[in-house]
Amino acid sequence: LVSNWTETTASLLQTALQKWMLDPLDRWGATSWMEAIARKVQNILGEDDKKRRTTLWAEACSTFAFYENVEATSMLEMALWKGKLRSGWSDDNNNNG
Repeated sequence: LVSNWTETTASLLQTALQKWMLDPLDRWGATSWMEAIARKVQNILGEDDKKRRTTLWAEACSTFAFYENVEATSMLEMALWKGKLRSGWSDDNNNNG
């Protein structure tokens, strides 16, 4: 889609990016990330130069992958913390024993 640019492909890409990138960020409550990606999407959609549009696309994908990794790490940390709470174990209990 990025290479074969027409009004139709631009519209299709905008819809796809909304579902693939922006909606997940919104669900995560990552407003600043969503705003950053939304700016990148608008830059892609507004770019007429194919080479520059391809570069912007790569940057957006890279940024989104970074955000996914951060979110996955946060979710793992929360799950570990929740497991620790459920087990009743804490650093204080272990240090006093």
